[in-house]
Amino acid sequence: MLAGDKVALAKLMTLVENRRADTALVMSMIHDRCGHAYTIGITGPPGAGKSTLVDRIVRELRSAGQRVGILAVDPSSPFSGGSVLGDRIRMQSHFLDDGVFIRSLSSRGSHGGVARPTRDVARLFDAFGMDFILIETVGVGQTELDVMRLADTTVVVLVPEAGDTVQAMKAGLLEIADIFVVNKADRDGAMKMQSELEMMLQLRPTTEWTVPVLLTQGTSGDGVPELTAQITRHREFLAHSGHGAARALAGRQEEFVAVFREEIARRIEGALDNGRFSDLLLKVKRGEIDPYRAALELIGNEDVLRALLRPKEDCE
Repeated sequence: MLAGDKVALAKLMTLVENRRADTALVMSMIHDRCGHAYTIGITGPPGAGKSTLVDRIVRELRSAGQRVGILAVDPSSPFSGGSVLGDRIRMQSHFLDDGVFIRSLSSRGSHGGVARPTRDVARLFDAFGMDFILIETVGVGQTELDVMRLADTTVVVLVPEAGDTVQAMKAGLLEIADIFVVNKADRDGAMKMQSELEMMLQLRPTTEWTVPVLLTQGTSGDGVPELTAQITRHREFLAHSGHGAARALAGRQEEFVAVFREEIARRIEGALDNGRFSDLLLKVKRGEIDPYRAALELIGNEDVLRALLRPKEDCE
């Protein structure tokens, strides 16, 4: 994979998406090769034209000679069908471009939800040598907001008719958005939506970065050069203000906690499946002891914790 083999890259992506036990080894091996790529998150409600916009952004980046990895995240489906398949069809013009790699990703019930495998797949893109990583989600729910926190720059895409969506997700959207885009700007109400978003942004606490609200038309490409220019501007802001470094530090801490939690959960489930702690588990199932008391009893037992935290190969 590090030598540029896309087949190897795809296989490693499948491995980390399925949360195989050797995921940790893979991620450790590529750690020193990461840190170059810039990640752009694209989120918004279904039908906002995100994939068409992503296609246009990729064209802009490729015209500048940048290599791009595209990650289409669908937390609701274990298959690359539905909207994600549609996304890939809409971006088919890039399939024969050696400088573009497109991957669909679903949560498949992994321990940490979809955010954990998304981070790892993005890191594989980084180690592979991509200059930019575009992460596209299919909605604006909490799962999608969690995924967007992995991005350096988050672009929230709306359409003129998305007033209800804006009201429902106002807090989350305002928290994560670095750039707002009103796509399909040829429709009635586009400028009104732009004004409403700008008014909402004025109500939030003042920050060093002023979130722009742009009008685009993905099908024609109108407004896309301005969007890529704002992405570049935000990247420069992060680099010069120190916010980028602060985000990186917070992200590493968050990742450490997430990996630790995932590994503990994996070992607990493995221990239960192997019959360990079966007596206590049986009491919980029978209702003889409540789950809280049972959990605290395990935590207070050093022998049990030692057995639990012991690597699996040492326990066999």
